[in-house]
Amino acid sequence: MIMKQYTISFIAVILMILGNVALTSCTETVDDMADKGKTVLVYMAGKNDLKDLIVPDLNEMKDGSKQLSDNDNLLVFVCRNKKNETPWLARIKNGEVIDSVSLSDMGIISSDDENRASDPIVMEGVMHYAFSHYPATGNNYGLVLWGHGSGWLMNDEVRPRCSSRAYGVDWGNSQNYRNGRWMNITTLKGILDDMPHLKFIMADCCNFMCLENLYELRNNCDYIIGSPAEIPGQGAPYDQIVPDMFADGKFYADIIDKYYQSVKGYLPLTAVQTSEMEHVAQATRQALQAVKSTMSCDYVDMTGLIHYYHTDSGDDFFPEYNIFYDAGDFFLANAPQDVYQQWKQVLDEAIVAHRNAMTWSTDKRWLKKYSDFIVIDEKMHGVSMFVEQNPAKGDYAKYNDDIKQTAWWSVVN
Repeated sequence: MIMKQYTISFIAVILMILGNVALTSCTETVDDMADKGKTVLVYMAGKNDLKDLIVPDLNEMKDGSKQLSDNDNLLVFVCRNKKNETPWLARIKNGEVIDSVSLSDMGIISSDDENRASDPIVMEGVMHYAFSHYPATGNNYGLVLWGHGSGWLMNDEVRPRCSSRAYGVDWGNSQNYRNGRWMNITTLKGILDDMPHLKFIMADCCNFMCLENLYELRNNCDYIIGSPAEIPGQGAPYDQIVPDMFADGKFYADIIDKYYQSVKGYLPLTAVQTSEMEHVAQATRQALQAVKSTMSCDYVDMTGLIHYYHTDSGDDFFPEYNIFYDAGDFFLANAPQDVYQQWKQVLDEAIVAHRNAMTWSTDKRWLKKYSDFIVIDEKMHGVSMFVEQNPAKGDYAKYNDDIKQTAWWSVVN
């Protein structure tokens, strides 16, 4: 009897110890994960004519950081035209820039000794360092692309004086626009493939919300936030939206609302759920087939359709230099009504937040370059799409060829 009581007591003690160990182990794991919090990297490609806008935006981020928890990591990579300054990465916490490290501190050697933000080696190195030194729980990573942008347009990334671009032009050590080099979206996608899955990408740069970009980056993040049009120089109101970058729920709608209000409604903005982009691509393929079946000539007449950029910088207006047409306006005008409605229903599932604008900021004269269409809610859908045009017109010979390098083109054609 005594032996039996001892055995039961011994087993009970062992089970209690094991239970405590299990609970302790579990608790430590949760705490460790909680300590990691969330991480957002603002990648500022400002070694160009945007250099004077970096400090105001950094100050806004400092203000916004005061509302973050200690576990949240707001990181900023700064590459700008400042003499004798190499690009650096730092954390912004409680209104202060702390833990600053240079490219050399991170062991990053650029491919051409120019330390360009648009150099894939630089971007990849910065992201690896940032996400490994400031890990987040799950996929609670965010990326803000700050700088110049022009949708999916491509050019040789190692050739100077690019006339077409996608993201992050960098003038190099010469600090001269003639030496500017860009990063294509296909290259950006390759870099992000080796990074943790992102909760969101926010593009604080022009013309990012085109279906080509959204499809290219669909597997790299859950949401993409930005504008199909040109954005104003001051960009997003970071003092207001930094807390939203670390929030849950419909954080993307809060970001868009505050951005929209800060520019007094003069900017179309869109947030897309990337998990729906495969459906959008298939619906677009079907809709394009319907349009082509009714065409009486080789190329669709794009007259009167909303477009978000005009590539010619001269004083005269030439419609052959219009680019980034509103995707929905194109199908509304050219597809059978039932086909358009089916396509729009699929697009509406992808667009989780959207704000229209009758006009927006542009580096060209609005009445000269953008007066060939009217803007009403029915025509504006928040995303653009490339439509092949006569290669004898404008730069379409190049565009018609470059688009074939995108994953989007291979699916919808």
